[in-house]
Amino acid sequence: QVQLVESGGGSVQAGGSLTLSCASSVMYYSTYCMGWFRQAPGKKREGVATILGSGSTTYWDDSVKGRFTISRDNAKKIVYLQMNSLKPEDTAMYYCAASRSYCPGDPDMYNYWGQGTQVTVSS
Repeated sequence: QVQLVESGGGSVQAGGSLTLSCASSVMYYSTYCMGWFRQAPGKKREGVATILGSGSTTYWDDSVKGRFTISRDNAKKIVYLQMNSLKPEDTAMYYCAASRSYCPGDPDMYNYWGQGTQVTVSS
């Protein structure tokens, strides 16, 4: 059974940094698109950033461009989300997901999900 396990969340003050990690048990990992999504209370889950096995990236949320960086280590089967200059509006549950095909921004198109890691940014 495929497992995705996120780690690295926590509480931080505005302007701080966190690095999220997601370890995967999926086979043929490099063929999967990996994505980070987030869901704030009362809001829909939305795409943050995605990365193909080749390393090509897409940032779906304009508010994170220049502050967040997605990367992956195919040998270790880990995807990262480096988050800098964090803002209170970044507060959410962050989820890692895997897609067998391309890298859609729609969370409904993803095959596997982690359980999430909470990020809380205080002002």
